[in-house]
Parts: sequence; structure tokens; C-alpha cells
Amino acid sequence: MSRAGTIARRSFLIGSAVVAGGVAFGAYLYHRRPENPLLEGLGPGAAAITPYVLVTGAGITLITPRADKGQGAYSVQAMLIAEELDVELDQVRVDPGPPSPAYYNTALSADAVPFRATNDSFLAEAARDLMDVPMKLMGMQVTGGSTTVPDAFDKLRHAGAVARETLKAAAAQEAGLDPADLRTAQGAVLAPDGRRMAYTDLAATAATLAPVRDIPLRGPAEWRLIGQRVRRIDIPAKSTGTQDFGIDVARAGMVYAAVRLSPHRGAMTGYDATAAEKMPGVARVMPISGGLGVIADNTWRAFRAAEAIEVDWAPAPYPAEMADHWQTLADSFTDDRRDSRFRDAGDVDSALDGAETVIEAAYRAPYLAHAPLEPVNATVLVGQGRVDVWTGTQIPRFVQANVARITGVAEGDVHVHVQMIGGSFGHRLEDMVVRHAAEMAMAVPGTPVKLTYSREEDTAQDFYRQIALARGRGAVAGGRVTALDLGIAMPSVIASQMGRQDVPVPGPDLQIVAGAWDQPFEIPDYRVTGYRAPPLVPTSSWRSVGASTNGFFHDCFLDELIHAAGADPLEERLRLCWHAPSRKVLEAVGEMSDWGRPLGKGRGRGVAFVLSFGVPCAEVVEVTATGDGIRLDRAFAAAEVGRVVDPVNFEAQMQGGVIFGLGHAINCEITVSRGAAEQRNFDSFPGLRLDQCPEIRVRGLENDSEIRGVGEPPVPPAAPALANAIFAATGRRLREMPFNRHIRFV
Repeated sequence: MSRAGTIARRSFLIGSAVVAGGVAFGAYLYHRRPENPLLEGLGPGAAAITPYVLVTGAGITLITPRADKGQGAYSVQAMLIAEELDVELDQVRVDPGPPSPAYYNTALSADAVPFRATNDSFLAEAARDLMDVPMKLMGMQVTGGSTTVPDAFDKLRHAGAVARETLKAAAAQEAGLDPADLRTAQGAVLAPDGRRMAYTDLAATAATLAPVRDIPLRGPAEWRLIGQRVRRIDIPAKSTGTQDFGIDVARAGMVYAAVRLSPHRGAMTGYDATAAEKMPGVARVMPISGGLGVIADNTWRAFRAAEAIEVDWAPAPYPAEMADHWQTLADSFTDDRRDSRFRDAGDVDSALDGAETVIEAAYRAPYLAHAPLEPVNATVLVGQGRVDVWTGTQIPRFVQANVARITGVAEGDVHVHVQMIGGSFGHRLEDMVVRHAAEMAMAVPGTPVKLTYSREEDTAQDFYRQIALARGRGAVAGGRVTALDLGIAMPSVIASQMGRQDVPVPGPDLQIVAGAWDQPFEIPDYRVTGYRAPPLVPTSSWRSVGASTNGFFHDCFLDELIHAAGADPLEERLRLCWHAPSRKVLEAVGEMSDWGRPLGKGRGRGVAFVLSFGVPCAEVVEVTATGDGIRLDRAFAAAEVGRVVDPVNFEAQMQGGVIFGLGHAINCEITVSRGAAEQRNFDSFPGLRLDQCPEIRVRGLENDSEIRGVGEPPVPPAAPALANAIFAATGRRLREMPFNRHIRFV
């Protein structure tokens, strides 16, 4: 059964609530399965109402609780509500809403169980449903995992439909008409005699009515917005420089803050702030968790004062030099470090022992910073029995809980005002900047404190993409791949990330093998093993998480085996692939790139496929080996997402993902020396240069019944497609990122 089928067998409870002179409409996905004991005893009214549409006499507000960090999340959420509500996007305002367990993410459970995304068996679906229980009980209001569209596609359309039909009922009551004789358009109910009753004029009456439930959603033939090339709602403001981000927050009487934190992520053993305290505009230097905070009359002065403090730092709690980090991973390929072996088909050991030729290779992927353009920041005001927080965040409920703990104010009295985010890539799944701002705001109650990390502190204190090491062994026979054994060692990203939120995560970490164990290939003897290395530098979710490294490992090693077999890289992947939607993606990218057409001397074409976050994604990269280095010529990417909700944004996400993946594969790494990161800014951590960027063409397929997100899936295939293309052009295998360690690019 597909996830769409799972949703269909659940019940939608629809509700409304009177709010400050208007009415809020909403829907929440209420899940109950008889075999799930955690849900027994919960009746139809057991969960709170989830508000998504607020109508008052002053206007219509659509609540868009998934964070917008540049990926267009507010637009797509508004589009889904507006589709059924019958409003135009220029008639409404959007608001991310307050932190609330009612906004828990119903799609997060899909990747939280050890079942491949292609497994739609009853057992797999039941496990996903079961995992939805703790997500709901914890109120996991989280933006991540490319779940915004899967979470919202049915939920928000239902919310819009409930609001529309309840407003029609209000109009019918006021006008003495049958609701069946009414229709809606452009934010109004229309009567047969031509009368137009604006939604805003109907709010008071609608608030007195029971919401209209059990409304069938409109089919694709009736859609006005879904699938159409609609302008994103944030484009005018971003194009004119008037869009406000967290870093633009300004409050009356505000002071400004900076931090000086341990470059070793350890303790502070002593400091001398005499020089800093004498600098112009500096009001206070104070200890905070992990270091020191400075409060001043502007951000620049706070930065300069923080730099002037003399600090003695304790050693790092992890190896001081990079070689020891790699050695820790190498030492983790042991039985007592084995974390998972979800893929174990055939008899790999016997197959390799009996093979005439065994192909072996090892791969490495470095730490990476998130490095968004907007440094992390937060503004906190500690008042009497109330705290206000202004920040861009993907985890507003964790922010609320942590600020409450720091300030001693009840969670319900911590008001988080979520701001537009200037890039994240997973960075805003952390909230250390908010905690530091709250600590500093406690020292000056009644005064808003705006804390901004300098670019250098932001990079040095980032919770990086995991470092990872892989070892592959495989065999071929008769022109085919017959055996593949891949071991992957890395520290646990999820344990590191959730540990900072005091959330225990029992069992294996699926991210250690994500993008490798779950690939839709049928190889007779096929094994993928994950090894959990000891904690090193603290890590966090980086765009596509485990698949960002493992897609490179798995696909490049598969490409090596295919070459050893003498097979065509695309044709052999197609032969091995049993999953029809994935096959169509491979076929599409082959057609887009005119696979098989000769490229000429010194040129190469590489293909890669990675299924991550439930999305099959294939990419082809074409390169030319020039006298000065490798030039990237063209890139092609195809993905199966079930439904392309916003074609313009789909193209942007796909192209951006390819650029992100290529740039980091070529240019980026974080290395540690003397316990501290050596890269501190964009000069030493550059993305893809404009003159390095290839022409990129993308295609979205809609052959599957699943609705999927596309923010992360284009990233994992980019590095292996490029590496495979370079091999095709030069005969040289690249098994370590960044590639510029080994080859020059122009």
C-alpha cells in the first residue's frame, strides 16, 4: 500500500475556533490503528485543533508552519491552502504561526524506520504509522528531511476546503440560501443572483457554526495553482531588498551582542577582558555556555570586543589532528562497532571468496560546514513572566523549551516569532545561538538583546556534516555485477544532534547507511554494513544527511564494478534496477543527456543514481579535460516526486541541489588542527564558482502515487556523477572529496 493509501485510511478531524473577532479553520491528521496500543483509548476529540486559516474582518491569514529558509516553503504551503480555499495568493498574508504540537510533522516518520522507501508492504506501512505516534506525542514541529510538501499536500488542502465550505454555510445562513446553490471565487462566496459576500464579512457568523467536514478534495482537472508556474510570494520583497530576515530584526531599546566561544568545543579555563571592556560602546562582558558574551551598542563593536578578549581554552574532547579522526574511522570497522546490516542478500563472503577477481576500493568524505549566507542570529527579550524570541529556526518547539529552561519562564510564556531564514542547509536545526542570546538577555531584563555570530564564529562553531569512510569489495562475471559489499563508518549524526536536545534515540542510526543500503538494485550477493564510530567533532544534519556521503560511496563503487564488468554504466544500472519509478528516472536522464552519443577526445560523461528521502534521482555530468584542468560542461537531473506542485520552485530546487552537491564535492572541506577548525570563512570554504558551473537541465517525473519533497535528493548524485565523468574523460578514479585535492578544475 502506498503512503497515499495510508493517509486515505486515516481519519481527518476538522475543527474551527473563535479567535479575536474572527474564526480559525484547520485540519489535523488523526491516526489510529487497532494494532497500535499507544493509540488505544483516544477518541475523536483527543487531539487539539490545528489552525491553518484565519479569517477576520481585517483579512485572511494562511498559517505556514514549516520554516522558509529560501526554498519557498511559505509559498508552497500557501498555494496548497489557497487551492481549496478559493483565494488568490495576493489576497492573503502568510504567518508561520506559534510553536505548537498541533503542527507536528506527519511525514517525518517515513524515514525513521529500517524499511526501504520502495517497501510498501503492510509491515513497512504499519511501522511508519507506529513511528508517527512518538512524533505526534512529542509535537515534532520540525522542518527538514524534504518533508514540507509530503506533510502538507493533503493536510493543507483539507484545511482550505473546510474553511471554504464553512464560509459557504455562513453565507447561506445569512442570505437564507441553500449552500449547494453557492460557489466561491477570489475570497468570496457568490450567490446565484450575483451577490458577492467576502470571506472577511462572513467571519463572525462562521465562528458560530460547526465546521463542515468530510469534503472531497478537488481533482487535478480543477486545480488552479498546483502544477502551474506561479510566482513565489516572496519574490517581490527579495527582488527589491525589502524582505526582512532574522538578522534584520530591530526592537526599541535593543542592544547588540557577539560571542567568543571555544574553538576546541571545550571549557574555558580563564580569561582577561580588560582591553575589551575599555573599548567604545562595550557595556558588558559575561561568561556564557562554552565561552564569553559581549554586549555593546552595535554589532561591529561587539565583534571587535569579542576578538580582543584573551582566553585560555581547555583541549578539545576529540582528537586534535585530522589524521587521528580518519584513524578513528578506520579502526571502527569491527564487529563491536557494527551498527546495522539492513541489506544482506545472498552469501557475500562465499561469492567474494570464489570470485576470480575481487575489486576493492576505499572512499573518504570530509567534514563540511553548512555555511549559509545569513550567519545565525537571535533576538531575545526577557520580560516579567514572559520571554520573546525572534529568530529563524526549523525547530520552534525545541527553541521554546530550551529558552524556558534557561530563563525559568513557563514554556507557554515563551513566544517564538519565527523569521524568514537566509539559507540553512540544516544549520537552523540547531539552536545554540538562541540559548546564548537567552543567557545574555537574562543579564539585562527588559532590554532586547540581538546576538549575531560573526562569520568566523558561525563557521568554527557549526555542527558539521559527518566525516565518513567507506570500504567496498565486489565481483563481476559474464559482463555483469554479481557481488557488492560496502562497509561505511561514521559517527552518529542523529545521536549528536538529538543529544543536544536531550532526546534519546535508541537503536541503529539509519543515517549511517542512508543512500546506500536502500538502493533499488538487485545484485545476487549484496551487503551494506554500517559501523558507528566514536563521537568526534559534534555533527548535525547537513543537506541530505547520510546520503550526502553514502551516495558518493555506493554509486562510485558500483560504477567501478560496472567498468570492471565491461558493461555500459547506464544500461547496467537499468538492468540491476527492479523499481519501475527508478528505472524511469534513469531512462529520463539518459534521454535528456543523449546517452551513448560520442563526445569526442578528452571528454567524458558520468551517470549516478541515488534514492534518498524516498525520491529516485539520477544525474549525468559531462566534462572536458583541458590543458588547464577539468571543465564542467553540462549536467542533467531527473527525479520522481509523484507530483510537481510548483514547477518553478521544482526547477530551482533541483538546479540548486546540483550546484550545492558539485561545489562541495570540488572545493570544500573542514579540517581540524590543534583541535580547531582551520577554515573560518568563504575564502577557505568556497562554493561552486560561477565560471565553474555547468549548464543544468532538470526534469520532474510524476509516475508514482507518493508525494515527495525535492530539497535534498538532487545533492547525493552530483558528486558521483562528476567523479564518474572524470573517470570517463581521464581514466582516473577520484575516491576522496574534495576533488580539488587530486585534480585541477577550471
